[in-house]
Amino acid sequence: MKKILNTILIASAGLVMASCSKQLDILPEGAVSESNFWQTSDDAVLGANAMYEPFDGEEFYGRGYMWFINASDDMVTGRINTNADAIKNFSSTYYSSSYTVDQWNMRYSVIRRANDVINKVPAISMDGALKNRLMGEAYFLSGLMYFQLAYNYADDRAGVPIITRENNNDPNPTPRAANVTANYDYIESELKKAANLLPYFDELGVTNYGRAHKVAAWGYLSKMYLYKKDYANAEKYADSVINFGKRSLMENYGDVFKSANNYGSEYIWSAVSTPKGAAGWGSILAGVMLENKGWGQYNGWGYYQPTKELYDAFETGDTRREVTILKPGDKFMYFGVETSYSSVNSLSGYQFNKYMEPFGYANPVGTHISPNGDHPTTDLNIPLLRYAEVILIKAEAALMQGKSADNEINMIRRRAGLDPIQGATIAELKKQRRCELAGEWADRHRDLVRWGDAQAAYAQPLHGFSGSVIWPSRTFNPSVHHVWAVPQKEIDRSNGIITQNQGW
Repeated sequence: MKKILNTILIASAGLVMASCSKQLDILPEGAVSESNFWQTSDDAVLGANAMYEPFDGEEFYGRGYMWFINASDDMVTGRINTNADAIKNFSSTYYSSSYTVDQWNMRYSVIRRANDVINKVPAISMDGALKNRLMGEAYFLSGLMYFQLAYNYADDRAGVPIITRENNNDPNPTPRAANVTANYDYIESELKKAANLLPYFDELGVTNYGRAHKVAAWGYLSKMYLYKKDYANAEKYADSVINFGKRSLMENYGDVFKSANNYGSEYIWSAVSTPKGAAGWGSILAGVMLENKGWGQYNGWGYYQPTKELYDAFETGDTRREVTILKPGDKFMYFGVETSYSSVNSLSGYQFNKYMEPFGYANPVGTHISPNGDHPTTDLNIPLLRYAEVILIKAEAALMQGKSADNEINMIRRRAGLDPIQGATIAELKKQRRCELAGEWADRHRDLVRWGDAQAAYAQPLHGFSGSVIWPSRTFNPSVHHVWAVPQKEIDRSNGIITQNQGW
């Protein structure tokens, strides 16, 4: 992990240096100068590294889409914040705020850089295996970025813009694709090309941990097909991951969220993070979820706090609950001292516990958490897709085809300390997704939307530890709020070529 992070950090520094010398000019949209670059193997590697550089953005995997996930019934904003509250309440006043604007452009920056790799690397004389890997990474990141954009912004009425290899450097704005199906078809093509070119994870070597690999492409193909409601293919690609045989559930659920297991058996794809350097690098989510001002020892941000509804969703004896949530009186380690949880800031009275391990060590600043609390990265890679979710994708796909999912559901239940069941239903699948993946990028809000459950769920108020209402009921219009508003900045700078989602 350390070596791949160093590679990305050096690449980021190299981008600045190269830009000054006109060897690599990163334009605002992420395009690369063609005059004297893309000549050597080193150029190819540096160009591929540039695809990962935006991942350090605060709104990329630190907040950004997490504001959308925060709309679910599992969590509340935590601190009173007008823009964040507007997002959770599905108010159109949110879409000009910075919280969700920048992550759109950053993802298109990754896409344009991926297109440059795909356009330029084939002509470079270099090692064939390295060339294939870099090309595979580009197809993977392109497909992943489009998937994250499509499932949040696209529907049957309008897709998200597809920046093709041919129009990558076209200064004219690209209109939206016809519909989300066009996006999914493109994503399918990108991820299949990635899977064909990428090595397996265990072929990467430690120095390249954190880069794309074949099983990650299979995993995201499976999830994309689930969202597309192509359940046969969702099951097929989930089976590709499962039957490969080198991914497995960790025996102890809590071990999934320890930095020593960043690349453990459950890893499929994560937001790489490090506390090294003056301000760290990568996802800041762990610090964002930490108690506001961190009990006087670290600059936690106090966002995304669990609700009583989530806490009560766990069955008695479910070992995942305490790993997931801290409630008043629970013991945990903080800066090397056993501490009894209480909050002076939490709106709900709870806090997510999954990402707390880096804060548990004595003197963790600089070794486990960033020296800069304004960019609170840690040495824990935040899971974006893990093996347990792949199992649940297979279970859901099987149930939607009228098949049994008992085997998959019981794999998840047994690890949680729960008895196996027979005749698992879609209701059980929904409960297991909620309890297994709470507070993660699996996206509870998107689950509720695609299941058709969001309107009823959001019509109910949310409660805190004391039982009091901490968030009133909300009005969710399925014909409007099933997608999010396109950032107004993107509409404005396209002179209206990029259009707003209907109803927003």
